[in-house]
Amino acid sequence: MSDGQIVVSGLTKHYKNVRAVDNLSFTVEPGRVTGFLGPNGAGKTTTLRMLLNLVKPTAGTATIGGQRYADLKDPLRTVGAVLEASSAHKGRTGINHLRVICGAAGFPRQRADEVMATVGLTPAAKRKFKGYSLGMRQRLGIAAALLGDPQVLVLDEPANGLDPEGIRWMRDLLKALAAQGRTVLVSSHLLSEMQLLADDLVIIAAGKLVRQGTVTQVMDSMAHSAQVRVRTPQVEELTSALTALKATVTPNGEGALMVAGIDAPGVGRAALKAGVELHELTLERPDLERVFLELTAGKAAIR
Repeated sequence: MSDGQIVVSGLTKHYKNVRAVDNLSFTVEPGRVTGFLGPNGAGKTTTLRMLLNLVKPTAGTATIGGQRYADLKDPLRTVGAVLEASSAHKGRTGINHLRVICGAAGFPRQRADEVMATVGLTPAAKRKFKGYSLGMRQRLGIAAALLGDPQVLVLDEPANGLDPEGIRWMRDLLKALAAQGRTVLVSSHLLSEMQLLADDLVIIAAGKLVRQGTVTQVMDSMAHSAQVRVRTPQVEELTSALTALKATVTPNGEGALMVAGIDAPGVGRAALKAGVELHELTLERPDLERVFLELTAGKAAIR
């Protein structure tokens, strides 16, 4: 397989008075799952459509393995994409939908059966598309994207319509594909799922890059948002001791105090000095949802 690195450089798209994407640059590496995150209107789908030559950029470039999508010799064997729930003729069965694509693209007919099994739709292969649930349509779309055994996968909200079991299946599939050395770029609003799935993150807002890095790097960049959870039978004494150190102390409504502005050892030392008994002392790092909201706060879509 050829190098599947995705490079977005200075990518810009203007629609009349709207800057949907604004001088955006980032890279997506092979062998990893990269989460592409941003609020509604951030420019995620527009970026993916420019990458796939469905929208012409105002400026900048987006390349796959060093080439624009339009210049790829065999794009369907290089890139598999799902930008929306699969659409198909309502009266056609799922397996026949895939066989039609195989015929048109020159893929072996048996690939339809192979990818149907990969996405867990073999029991529904002979059901008509009109009877498919949204989750089944998502699986069928991913099956179609895999027909060419592509090096690169680009998926826009692939978990839409999937139940918890389906979401876990999706996570396992995408991780397995990345482990094979493929490039996997996934946009999603399911932040808790992206924290489990992704190796790397690209976060945009108002068409601009806000943060890029591994999940750990992005989370650690907001380490100042970490808080210490502490429980004590001497709430007033501990609160006084901590506020004297300019820490912020807030009851969490569950019998514990949340402390910001001082680390866990500092809380412990303050409690010892004040003669306060502690029943719990835990550092709570922000989850991806909280980090995402902090990074994108106030960065509404440009109009």
